[in-house]
Amino acid sequence: QVQLAESGGVLVQSVGSLRLSCAASGRTFSSYTMAWFRQASLQEREFVEAISWSGGVIYYADSVKGRFTISRDNAKNTVYLQMNSLKPDDTAVYYCAATSRGAATTMRRDYDYWGQGTQVTVSS
Repeated sequence: QVQLAESGGVLVQSVGSLRLSCAASGRTFSSYTMAWFRQASLQEREFVEAISWSGGVIYYADSVKGRFTISRDNAKNTVYLQMNSLKPDDTAVYYCAATSRGAATTMRRDYDYWGQGTQVTVSS
């Protein structure tokens, strides 16, 4: 069982930067693939970035390429999402997710554990 808790969501101006954190409980965090998804108002939840257990494999959505960076610190049971050059279109609730699948995946249905989400609002 893994419990996830996101933090860091705030109101920020366009082209600003923000770092989200996701703290995980459980002794096997280092073996989980971790990911960030987001859900804008009236939209479906969409994939943002994923990172394999070792950090060696990273997937990202085209919409955040070159702007967002996922990383993890297995010693701290924490995964991060560094967001730069933010746009109003990035406004959403951001969710942290975990899966015990061996390979990193971008598919929402593959993730077993989810956090409660943290709101990011980007003003123009």
